[in-house]
Amino acid sequence: MEAPLAERIRPQHLEDYISQLHLVGPKGSLTQQIEKGIIPSLIFWGPPGTGKTTLAQIIAEQSKRPFYILSAINSGVKDIRDVIDKAKQAGGLFTAKNPILFIDEIHRFSKSQQDSLLAAVEKGIITLIGATTENPSFEVIPALLSRCQVYILNPFTKADLEALLHRAMKTDVVLQTKKIKLKETEALLRLSGGDGRKLLNIFELVVNASPEGQISITNDRVFELVQQNTVLYDKTGEQHYDIVSAFIKSIRGSDPNGAVYWLARMIEGGEDVKFIARRMLILSSEDIGNANPTALVIANNTFQAVTTIGYPESRIILSQCAVYLATSPKSNASYEAIGKAQQTVKQTGDLPVPIHLRNAPTKLMKELGYGDAYKYAHSYDNNFADQEFLPDAIAGTPFYVPGNNSRENGTREFLKNRWKDKYNY
Repeated sequence: MEAPLAERIRPQHLEDYISQLHLVGPKGSLTQQIEKGIIPSLIFWGPPGTGKTTLAQIIAEQSKRPFYILSAINSGVKDIRDVIDKAKQAGGLFTAKNPILFIDEIHRFSKSQQDSLLAAVEKGIITLIGATTENPSFEVIPALLSRCQVYILNPFTKADLEALLHRAMKTDVVLQTKKIKLKETEALLRLSGGDGRKLLNIFELVVNASPEGQISITNDRVFELVQQNTVLYDKTGEQHYDIVSAFIKSIRGSDPNGAVYWLARMIEGGEDVKFIARRMLILSSEDIGNANPTALVIANNTFQAVTTIGYPESRIILSQCAVYLATSPKSNASYEAIGKAQQTVKQTGDLPVPIHLRNAPTKLMKELGYGDAYKYAHSYDNNFADQEFLPDAIAGTPFYVPGNNSRENGTREFLKNRWKDKYNY
């Protein structure tokens, strides 16, 4: 059976590796380590199709190390121990030729499975390279994460993707037998979403579905064929980011039907239930916020519950939460507030803290008047004292503007009563 195009043209050497110049370019943070063959344990974090597996294979090849691959989807503690036993038999500890164990989708490993790696990584029996599409701060246990360096891989740029297409046509022995004219690339690039593997899969599908002779690749032709074969891409999970985007936008748009449908698509596609719950937890603050503060409580409890219960029962809890969030009033006022505040910090730098707000833990600071003019709110009527809490240079700047919903309308009235016209609430 013929291997897919993405596998046939997988780079074997660092000089053939496209993209991730911040890691493997002339001044990349990994380049010298790879060239010297002195490789620490690593976690590659990035979207699908950005070259995590390829980079691990190149590292192993160029450092002349034994290379073992496990997938967290179908491997367990026994498989890990088998590899560690082989590594022990292969040589000593902390040598330049320590075997590399590459674990794809390491975020899917349970705590106990990750624990089984600790001693071997700590003692240098193996060099671990893990690949994950999820934030390792959440999905990799702290003890293992502290023993690894984390490197972020970025989605391919337009130039990277075009270079990948031209390399495929130039180097692949199968494509070389065909007469391909690449007239337009916009559709290929758009549908790939920065995923190199997905780009090559779509390109190969279009080529194979075209009549023999002169194969003309146009935007219309690509969209026509991909729409007819959408199911092929659903099953691979490569629509991960598109589907979760549709899920989030359905909830933000207050449509529980869309939310439950896209939730079902993720569940049926084998999506990690913790990933879904975490996305809803973020949304509960970003898109609902103080319009319904209970949403954050519900979402947090959902995350805790699905982490404890697991699949398949967790689908019921996820559905309840998705419907609750979709039918909640919406506000992004808090999200907008922190964005404005961060932008102001970047523009104005480290403005001095007003002297009346400063702490005075020493005698000298007290003598300098630190905190003297501060008004303790609880000593005043309604537990409020009119004073400035921002640096002088940005005094009176409104970062938080209440949203237009029943709860935050009440918040607006509260702030108006306190601050009068200061912030134009």
